[in-house]
Amino acid sequence: MSTPGFAASHPVTRERSLAIFGQVMGLVAITCGFAAAGAYIGRDLSGLSSLLPWIPAIACLIGLNVANNKGLRQLALVLLFAVGLLLGISIGYTVNYYTSTDPSVVYQAVGATALFVAALGAGGYAIRKDLSFLYRFAFFALLGLIVFGIVTLFVSMPGGSMIYAFFGLAIFGLFVVLDFNRLRRAGQQEVIPLAAGIFLTVFNIFLFFLQIFGGNR
Repeated sequence: MSTPGFAASHPVTRERSLAIFGQVMGLVAITCGFAAAGAYIGRDLSGLSSLLPWIPAIACLIGLNVANNKGLRQLALVLLFAVGLLLGISIGYTVNYYTSTDPSVVYQAVGATALFVAALGAGGYAIRKDLSFLYRFAFFALLGLIVFGIVTLFVSMPGGSMIYAFFGLAIFGLFVVLDFNRLRRAGQQEVIPLAAGIFLTVFNIFLFFLQIFGGNR
């Protein structure tokens, strides 16, 4: 999951840009905290029950953007944190499995995610040119990844899951660059949608690293 685009850019001062950067990253950190809490709540869910939280999470994500566009900031914030909690619940069983069998996998995935996002995010934020025109390419690449993932469910492909994970990292790595580049020019109205987009990107990157370090277990 990712949010491939936002409203048109508006010029902002450097001080305003840094303030918005702090707000967005603060919301991302809080949402990650809700995701961690959700993972603990959903640690015993497995099978279909672990997939069900994705449905209300998608609904909350849509509602978040509608509420934000209508100026209902408090509601948009609640829906943002709900997205984090619900998605955390959906991966609770997987995270609990690794925590119980090989905690180093989770630690490695968290560390790699932090370094990956920090490096690419810093690069994207440092680029002065507006890269928003690449969102369309990233979006279609994401659709291709989804199709590839569905194919691997039905067609046996040696190393298919690892190929999927590495391509996923490449695509969501591009989203990191684009989101942080967008953050450089974002206005106050875009704080919550940007936080949602960056959180979703971080969430997916964590899952890909978990898959890689977990060795398909």
